[in-house]
Amino acid sequence: MGVADRLTRTVQQVPAWVIYAGAVCYAAWMLWLGIDNRLGADPVKTLEHAMGEAALYFMVAGLCVSPLRDLARINLMKFRRAIGVTCFLFVLLHLLVWALLDVQRLGAVWADIVKRPYITVGMAGFALMVPLVLTSNNVSVRRMGAAAWRRLHQLVYPAALLGGVHFVMQAKGFQIRPLFFLMLIVLLVGWRIFGKRALALGRRTSRRTL
Repeated sequence: MGVADRLTRTVQQVPAWVIYAGAVCYAAWMLWLGIDNRLGADPVKTLEHAMGEAALYFMVAGLCVSPLRDLARINLMKFRRAIGVTCFLFVLLHLLVWALLDVQRLGAVWADIVKRPYITVGMAGFALMVPLVLTSNNVSVRRMGAAAWRRLHQLVYPAALLGGVHFVMQAKGFQIRPLFFLMLIVLLVGWRIFGKRALALGRRTSRRTL
């Protein structure tokens, strides 16, 4: 048994609910630090950014599941739904902290969405994620059919790209970290769209030549 097989077998023993539990504990811990005034001079902004960056990490993790399976033979597919739902949870918390604790007024929230391009981009990404989380269940798969469900969930690609662009746009000045995450998302989305097709084509060609 290879390293990838052993790693997959080990990870498969971990239940998916651990991801949800860890996310809730982290969010609660950050909220408590804010309440206890331990998030620095601007706790609201710190909490807002922490929730947004956690969402970005889970978005990247979700996009990595297929490449890990296809290229490294590490199968984490059982966690993909939990990763995606947790990503949405942190996006929602990021939005709520911004709207309720930072801006605080509904009129000002709408004005920011309309006038600030990086917020417009972020809200567009959030809107694309809503149908994904609402259909992230077995009932939706059965009702829609597997093919239609998969087509709908391709919305994760533009949602991820918009999230990466939002991260870059909200950064002040030239910063390497947001650009790195955007580049990583572009590469992962590119693999999901084009790399898998090229890999499948190469495998078919290889079988024909044998």
